[in-house]
Amino acid sequence: MSVFTPVPESVLACWLQDYAVGRLEELRGISAGVQNSNFFVTTTLGRYVLTLFEGIPRAELPYYLHLMAHLARHGLPVPAPIANRHNEYLGTLQERPAALVVRLSGSSEMNPGLPHCERVGAMLAGLHLAGQSYGRRQENPRGATWRTATASVVRPFLPADEQALLDAELAIQARTDLATLPAGAIHADLFRDNVLWDTDADGNVRIGGVIDFYFAGYDALLFDVAVTVNDWCSAADGSLDEARTAALLAAYHAERPFCDAERTAWPAMLRAAALRFWLSRAADFHLPRAGEMVLVKNPNEYRDILRLRSAGVPDLPR
Repeated sequence: MSVFTPVPESVLACWLQDYAVGRLEELRGISAGVQNSNFFVTTTLGRYVLTLFEGIPRAELPYYLHLMAHLARHGLPVPAPIANRHNEYLGTLQERPAALVVRLSGSSEMNPGLPHCERVGAMLAGLHLAGQSYGRRQENPRGATWRTATASVVRPFLPADEQALLDAELAIQARTDLATLPAGAIHADLFRDNVLWDTDADGNVRIGGVIDFYFAGYDALLFDVAVTVNDWCSAADGSLDEARTAALLAAYHAERPFCDAERTAWPAMLRAAALRFWLSRAADFHLPRAGEMVLVKNPNEYRDILRLRSAGVPDLPR
């Protein structure tokens, strides 16, 4: 994530004394992302990621950290949070809520092929199935209520044609019944840069890690699929690549079959997922936050994806 709050090495070294992770050897800020301050931390006993939470209320953070711990216990490649000597995952650093998690191996693949999409689809289904037994419940922080509220904030900054697109889509989403859809804990931000890949000795790719759970929440599982498809399966112009889309959806369906209600809602979910990222990027673009290293992504990418999804999408597998 972008670094909004710097952390001196001396301060971190003192803070780490409350953890059984050894002594600090290296601290390095991570420039990608837009929400929190993240750092790579290397100690004498391992490699970790330190997150300082900039805008998420402290009361909401245990949901994310315990979800990560839950999924890691179920064998998913998720960064397990590290408890301090008081057996707490959440601490305080630089007057910010802070957490330390295991740093997983691998690197992101920004030009995925069919094998990547197949593995992501299967992994996402496994995440959804494991999440069914997660006892905590917290609504998707970028769900329908947030989308409506954020639309009213960014609308005045948009030109007339984009205001019309936004108004039309909000009306469509208001008529979409989500109550009939299977729901549970979702990642809600499974973009290509949030999946790490390893390659074995035979050249086969495998998922080494799934990271950044700080937009997770309880919502329709299909919304998570739509977020993932919109990123992993989009061509350069935003249109869906048929082969990658089919590969991801088929792999997911083989692990958790889609139901008829999801097939009906699929076009609206793809648009809802596009709307969510258009709105968040537009808010970051028009109402930026100050920071030491801040990345603001182009909102027009997801505006165009929304327009394309409104013209028609492939069906879910049966």
